[in-house]
Amino acid sequence: MAWRTLGTQLCELGESPFWQASDARLYWVDIAGRAALRADPATGATERWPLPDEPGCMAPARTAGQPSGWVLALRSGIYRARTWGGSLHRIARLPYDPRNQRANDGKCDPLGRFWVGTRDERPGGGGAAMYCIDARGNPARGNPARSGPAQVQPMWEGASTLNGLAWSPEPHTLYSADTPTHRIEARDWSAVDNRLGPARTLHQFPRKPALWKPGESGYGGYGGRPDGAAVDADGNYWCAMYEGGRVLQLSPSGELLQAIATPAVCPTMVCLGGAERRTLFVTTARHGRPDAELERTPLAGRVLVLEAPVAVPGLGVNAFEEAEWTGDSDV
Repeated sequence: MAWRTLGTQLCELGESPFWQASDARLYWVDIAGRAALRADPATGATERWPLPDEPGCMAPARTAGQPSGWVLALRSGIYRARTWGGSLHRIARLPYDPRNQRANDGKCDPLGRFWVGTRDERPGGGGAAMYCIDARGNPARGNPARSGPAQVQPMWEGASTLNGLAWSPEPHTLYSADTPTHRIEARDWSAVDNRLGPARTLHQFPRKPALWKPGESGYGGYGGRPDGAAVDADGNYWCAMYEGGRVLQLSPSGELLQAIATPAVCPTMVCLGGAERRTLFVTTARHGRPDAELERTPLAGRVLVLEAPVAVPGLGVNAFEEAEWTGDSDV
């Protein structure tokens, strides 16, 4: 299948793409490049917003039901911004040591809570966790910790690098991946009281061969490991396969429906956007990749756009919902 690129920006570690229909733009972050970006596919015009530390993810935000900028998860906490490139206001801190852990993949659930998975950067570390940030004025059940204007509720822990967060259309199922385990998990989810059932395996991929080296023909038989994801209107799970050079579409039961090769070894996350939500956008990475690999794949670090529309549209992006503006008192 044919690919083109969006805009002119080269990212070190592109992630967290979402389509914002109100201005017909794609938004994403560059984690290692410490920036948020947005681009207009109609013109290719791209804007880069430098950030003080690494952003893991971002989402649109609404105050009392009205659009009011964005929410961003940085290494140093959860922030709100009213305007693009404007002042950042920290509304919550996540309960980890930012010297060895950072925010990673995340997005908002259909009720407006912001979920953020983390990455434990220590060798062999298993301290990553999933957090749910709620500013709707109606705290979730359990005993969420107050760390500012928003409530922070730990959802589960014991992972290394949490990715692949998505919800089924109903939405009764939450999906995620702990990337180093090569496993995508599914959990039953009760939206109103924010309760999760036990994790079950949606799909287990083979581990990386011990002697595998980047650039081997056919990636040495290695298909990569699951990174960022999205769900389409039929409930199929689309995921980027880091170091696998492909994007996969899995059925709601975990069966492989199709594999689409990408012109970058490390796709990082997918988004189904565009006017009909049938355009496949894919962020990619070049950070830390071998020079020889980057010479062979010069599109690494760019946002890829599949030329042909996909058959089933994606789901619209969910916004962070707050009862009132949370950015007045930084924490």
